[in-house]
Amino acid sequence: MKVTIVPRGIGTLGYAQYLPKEEYITRTEAFLDRMAMTLGGRAAEKIVFDKISTGAQNDLDQVTKMAYGMVAVYGMNDKVGNVSFYGMQQDNFNKPYSDETATLIDDEVRNIIAEQYERAQNLLTERREELNKLAEQLLEKEVLLKSDVEKLIGPRPFSEQEPLFTSENGHDKYDEIFDENSEA
Repeated sequence: MKVTIVPRGIGTLGYAQYLPKEEYITRTEAFLDRMAMTLGGRAAEKIVFDKISTGAQNDLDQVTKMAYGMVAVYGMNDKVGNVSFYGMQQDNFNKPYSDETATLIDDEVRNIIAEQYERAQNLLTERREELNKLAEQLLEKEVLLKSDVEKLIGPRPFSEQEPLFTSENGHDKYDEIFDENSEA
């Protein structure tokens, strides 16, 4: 919706603002896409300047929370398995898993984040011309809207997908499917 290079807070170099999505269920691919997108600013710093700064601290925090959620809450990791430690942690279990599992969780989180950071770097390297166009325009205007971005680099190469189990009008598709299939 909006991208700016105007600093917002301590250590933040700018931000991208997205429209909120009404989403009940998130697929693994959506988490990974969000992580790669969130790591885009840090990846761009590395590509353009061959250095990184503290500007991505909030992005790293968000990505780390997403990755830990995938691994330790949503069962979205083959090595850790179909387990969720969320409820146990809420029930005052200090650490509801072994030291070995803690190490495995930490390793898998690091691997996921590293893969998505590399993915962001590869994408930005492939699209370096578009990255440069956006950077130049941001230096000139400081704030770009979605329409500005589309004029510079074109529309998204894919259509926005409807969230799983959410209909266009915001109603829960699960209820619609259940009603259609019920015999009562």
